[in-house]
Parts: sequence; structure tokens; C-alpha cells
Amino acid sequence: MKETTSKKAEILDYVEANKDRFIEELFELLRIPSVSADKKFHGDVKRAAEYVKKQLLEAGVDRAEIHPTKGHPIVYAEKIIDENLPTVLVYGHYDVQPADPYELWDSPPFEPVVKDGKIYARGAADDKGQMYMHVKALETMLQTDTLPCNIKFMIEGEEEVGSENLEIFIKEKKDLLKADLILVSDTSMLSNENPSICVGLRGLSYLEVEVTGPDKDLHSGMYGGAVANPINILSKMIGQLQDDHNRVTIPGFYDKVQELSAEEREVIKKIPFDVERYKKELNIDEIHGEEGFSTLERTGIRPSLDVNGIWGGYTGEGAKTVLPSKAYAKISMRLVPNQDHHEITRLFTEYFQSIAPKSVKVKVTPHHGAIPALTPTDSVAFQAASDAFDSVWGKRPIPIREGGSIPIVALFKSELELDSLLLGFGLDSDVIHSPNENYGIFNYTRGIETISMFYQHYADKMKK
Repeated sequence: MKETTSKKAEILDYVEANKDRFIEELFELLRIPSVSADKKFHGDVKRAAEYVKKQLLEAGVDRAEIHPTKGHPIVYAEKIIDENLPTVLVYGHYDVQPADPYELWDSPPFEPVVKDGKIYARGAADDKGQMYMHVKALETMLQTDTLPCNIKFMIEGEEEVGSENLEIFIKEKKDLLKADLILVSDTSMLSNENPSICVGLRGLSYLEVEVTGPDKDLHSGMYGGAVANPINILSKMIGQLQDDHNRVTIPGFYDKVQELSAEEREVIKKIPFDVERYKKELNIDEIHGEEGFSTLERTGIRPSLDVNGIWGGYTGEGAKTVLPSKAYAKISMRLVPNQDHHEITRLFTEYFQSIAPKSVKVKVTPHHGAIPALTPTDSVAFQAASDAFDSVWGKRPIPIREGGSIPIVALFKSELELDSLLLGFGLDSDVIHSPNENYGIFNYTRGIETISMFYQHYADKMKK
């Protein structure tokens, strides 16, 4: 193993020398439309798993295998250099969100292109680009003789649809997954100028509602005004889910919300956040959210409710004067510590059904949920990550809570008794889940370097 003073130079030189190849390999993965939610892409999801396995083997793992599940497969791999050394279990996912609506993309979502130093493609940031950094970090450390501990990989294909089969896999493979730490890159930073480490994630309750009026579509001239229109009714019901202060109106929704002290909120206020830049990047004129809270508080420490999709009736070209039989919406609620997604789903269902007029029937179908998660900032892993940022970025990262959900972080804690380090390198401007998702080449390569340096600091601290 090389002396500590030479490791950084070796790592940075190797990443720079192989930068173009690292990007092209990522492009090959991004070209695979591994959309886990859509059955027509299921063959592509399997193809993506096979590509990840192949690249792990080429990077230098001793063992790589694809584990079938009732859904999409899980890729497991490992590089064990010494059983007595610490072991890091890397988690990531190779599945992606649907690319719809395709017409809003400036370039085809599964044909990656580089513009202004950013890679544009579905999955570029969430999570193929961030996951693949770990594969290249392993290669980098092996090729520079700087790998200081053991690495295991668990890369799944169902994160975007709730990770249902991952829980089964973890419970059945606890011995295989033994480690000292879970390392995840599926989060974002404040900015490249102010790097941060995510220390909290919101939970999730995700469901679909169906409102039914007449048993068939009707002529809106003959029946309009006399028969309840499910789209009209659904719209009114959705409008009752939040009040004029943008607070959720579901009875009991806030009962268990963990309230932060004035001192804790002061810490959040000191986090560098440019609201004007935020608005400009999103092309909005004003911010929005629960009254009495800042943007960072709204996305980090407060729960929220959003309609993710709404449809019904005729949406094709031209006119069709129809009074639809049904209307639908997909609704997500982001949750904070102490809120249980099962309980919130129940409270939503009871309230939504209670506000429905007798002229329609309502069906609520839960899809998936996630438990809110907090990770420690006083751990060896967090300190090692901070040292890695300091070494590569020249700045210590800011601990911050993030608004998204990673369902398996709480699962790792409960089943494997392991904390997770959320070492993400994305930015809010990456517009994940949206058309024109992108990931900066700077973040991709700098991420590989930082991950590689994390291992150096982590192994050193674990010796003490």
C-alpha cells in the first residue's frame, strides 16, 4: 500500500487519464432504457443488470453475480483483500424513472449527449451516474494500489418502484451482506461551491385515487350539469387536501411530526442557500410552500403533499365532448421523523373518502412507502467523508437534510444494523425524474476522486 501522502496524487492522475473512457462506459449504461415501472422495458432492465455485472468484473471484483427476484434482479459483487480489514457495502440502483413525456426532452432520453459540461440522459444523475462512480472508484484504487479495505456491491433494479424484493433479499442474505458501513450515492449537494452531505431523508406515502361517476362515458351536452363529472369532483377533492397556508388538512397528519427547536432552526438558516439562484434555475417567479418555513425547511424538516399525475376523459387531439366515467390521480406525501407511512396512508384514505360526495365512488390504492431516516454526524464514516471532501474539494461539507426518499436506508438499519453514509454528488439543477435530466461531468469525475479518498480516510480512522 502506498504512503498516504502519495495516494491523492495517484488517484487524481488516474481519474484524469481515464476520464473519457469513464464517461463512455457510463454512456453505454445510459443507453439501456431500464425503466422498472413499465413492463415493456423489463428486458432492458435485465440487460442493465448484466452490464453492471460485466463492468464490476472488469473493474476488478473477485466475484460478481446476478440474483433473480420475483421482480427485477439484484447485482452482488465483492472485492475482499483481507477479512480483518473493514468492509464497506455499496448500495445503488440501475433502474430509472419513466422518461415520459418524451416530447419535452431536448434530446432523446436514452441517447446521452454532453452540453455545457453536463451529461443529458434519463438516469444520468439518478442513479446510474452516481452508482457507476463507485465502480470506477474501485478500479481507480486497484490500479493505483490504494484500496485499503474490502468492498461489497449491492445494486438493485427496483428502487424507483419501492424496492419490494430488496427487503426479501436482505433478510435472506444477511451473512453475505455483512459489513461495517453502507455507502450510498443517490442524493445531492447544495452546490459545487458549497458541498454538503445528506444526513436526513424524508419518508414517503405514495398512492393512487380513482373517482367513478356514471358507469360509462356520457355526452356532455345531454348529461352535463345533471350528472356528476368525476374530473370536476376529483379536482375539488384535491383542492381540499391543503389550506390557504399550504398546510395539509388531513386530520392527524401533523400529530407526530418532529418539531425542531429554535436553535436547530437557526443552524438551518446559516446554511448558504441562494433563493434567487434557486428560482432562476427552476424558471419560477416565486417560491411556494407551508407558511412560516424557509425553502430548506420545507424540503428537509417538514412533510408535504403533492399530486404527481392526474388524468381522465378525452385527452387526444381535437375535441370530444365527453363527460367521463372515471378520473384518476397519483398522490405522494413526503414524511418526516416519527411519521409512519402506513398510518399516514390510512389517515389519507379515511379523509379522502369522507370528503367525497355521494354522487361518486372513491377507491384509494396504496403503492409504496418509505420510513424517514436520519444518519449520525459523529460517526467515523461521516468524519472520513468530511476529510475526503476537504482533501479533494478544498472545503469541508455542510450536513443537510434532503427532501427525497430512499426507502432502504431505514431497512439497512433495522435488518443489517448498519448506518448509511449518504455521499451524493448531484445538484438540484440535475432535474431528476423530469425531462432533460442531467449530471455534470465535473461532479461525476470529482465524485470518483472523493469516493476513492473516502476509503483512505475511513480505513485510517478505523485503525485507531
